[in-house]
Amino acid sequence: MPAASNDTYDVIIVGAGPSGSTAALYARRAGLKTLLLDKAAFPRDKVCGDALSGKSVDVLRELDLLEQVGELPGAFIRRVVFGSPENEQVNIDFHQDIGEEVPTGFVIRRTIFDNFMYQKGREAADTVLEQFTVTGLVTENGQVTGVQGTEEDGTERTFRGHLILGADGYKSVVARKTGLYQHDPEHWVVALRCYYQNVKGLTDQIELHYIDEVLPGYFWLFPLENGYANIGIGMLHKYIKDRKVDLRAALTHAIESPAFRDRFSEATPMEEPVGWNLPVGSKHRKNYGSGFLLLGDAAGLIDPFTGEGIGNALYSARYAIRAAREARDAGDFSEAFLARYDQWLWNEIGDELQVSHRLQKLGKIRPLLNFVIHKAAKSDEASRMIGGMITNEVPRKKLANPLFYLKLLFS
Repeated sequence: MPAASNDTYDVIIVGAGPSGSTAALYARRAGLKTLLLDKAAFPRDKVCGDALSGKSVDVLRELDLLEQVGELPGAFIRRVVFGSPENEQVNIDFHQDIGEEVPTGFVIRRTIFDNFMYQKGREAADTVLEQFTVTGLVTENGQVTGVQGTEEDGTERTFRGHLILGADGYKSVVARKTGLYQHDPEHWVVALRCYYQNVKGLTDQIELHYIDEVLPGYFWLFPLENGYANIGIGMLHKYIKDRKVDLRAALTHAIESPAFRDRFSEATPMEEPVGWNLPVGSKHRKNYGSGFLLLGDAAGLIDPFTGEGIGNALYSARYAIRAAREARDAGDFSEAFLARYDQWLWNEIGDELQVSHRLQKLGKIRPLLNFVIHKAAKSDEASRMIGGMITNEVPRKKLANPLFYLKLLFS
C-alpha cells in the first residue's frame, strides 16, 4: 500500500502549470494549507500558442506579478491581424481608443512563463513535489478525500486533502478518475506548433489567418523574442477525422501559399512541428463534484475562436480558491456546495465563450469570413467594435445580442 502522509491539506493541487500555480498563490492569500504536485520537473515545455490575453494581464496584476512578467523574454502585443480566405487583412490596434498605458497581452514561451509561475507557486504552497505522478484518487463515502501516486524513484504515497483541484491538463487524471473526462470531436481542437526564426513582418501583433489552405481551421503567426516566432495551425478534431486532414501537410501548404511564402523565404524552423489537444469551451462541461474541482484545460475552458486558454485557466484558479475558502469556512465540500465555483466561473466567461463559439462557426463559412473581415478592413467603426470585443471593452452580454451584429453589418 502507498505510504500515507500524516498531514491533511486544505487544498491539494494536481498540476503546477499556470492554473495550478495561480491557485497556490491565491490559496496563500486565503490562508489555505496547500500541497502542489506535478509529474514534470520544471522548467519544461508545454506545446501552446504562448499567448497571454487581457484576462491573464488582469490576474497577473491582481497577484502583483505583471511587472515581473513584462520583464520575461517574449513580445508585448498591441495589435491583432485577422486575414480572410481572400487574403484581405484587418489590422486592429488595441490602443487606438483605450490608451497606450493599458497592457494588452504578451507572447511568452510556455517554458519560460510556466516556470516563472511555478516558482511563484512553489514559494506560496506549504508543500511541493515535482516528478510526482498522480495515479488515483482516495474516495470515502462518495467524496474525494485525497490522491495516490508515485515519486520519481517509484515510491508510492498517499496524501489527504479536503479539496482536490484538477489542474492537470486536457488528459486530466482527476477528470478521468471522477468520470468527467470527455473527448468530443465537435468541441475539441487539434493544433500544431513550430518555432521559427526570421519570419518577416512580425513586430507587436498576433495574426490569425483563415485561409483556404487551413479552412475550417486557422493559421497563426505570433512574435517572440530575438527574431523567433510561434507558427501554427488549429482545426476541429471532427473535421480532421471526417476529411482525413494531414495537419503537417496543411501547415506546410499555409507557409508555402502565395500569401505567405515571401514572409518565410528567409525563415528557419527550429524544431519539428509538435501537436497537442485543446478541449474548447464551446461546450459547458461539468467541472466539479464532491471534494474536487477541475481547472483550466482539465475543465475545457479554451477559447473556441482564438485557441487561447491561459486567461480562462487563471480565472478558474481565482474562483476555485474562492470556493475552497468558503467550503473550508462552512465545513462543506459537497458537490452541492461546490457548484458555486461553476456558477461564478461561467458567469464571468460564459458569454465570451458563447460569442467565440459563434465566431468559430462563422469561420467554417468562407463567404461570411470574407464579408466580415472586408467590412472591418473598410470601416473604422467596425474595426473599433471588433477591437473592443477582443479587449473586453465591449461587454460580452452585448455581444450575445443579435443587434450587435446588425450594427456591425451596417457600419
